[in-house]
Amino acid sequence: MKTDNAHDDEMRPEYRREDLGTGVRGKHYQAYMESNNLVLLRPEVADAFPTEESVNEALLSLIRIAKASTRPTNGSA
Repeated sequence: MKTDNAHDDEMRPEYRREDLGTGVRGKHYQAYMESNNLVLLRPEVADAFPTEESVNEALLSLIRIAKASTRPTNGSA
């Protein structure tokens, strides 16, 4: 039986380290952080909103309601 060893640092014989070039740690980190906003939902919230679209629509509705119900105070213009 073949086992998967996650700590096996050996490359296959057909690959050579020098053919892979130099690696740059964190090369794409900033672009990744700017394009991804990962939010972890509680299980009960994930059950109510099973898709990304449903979560976004619910939050956008909440934003619209909050903006519509906010009245300016005497001190604000």
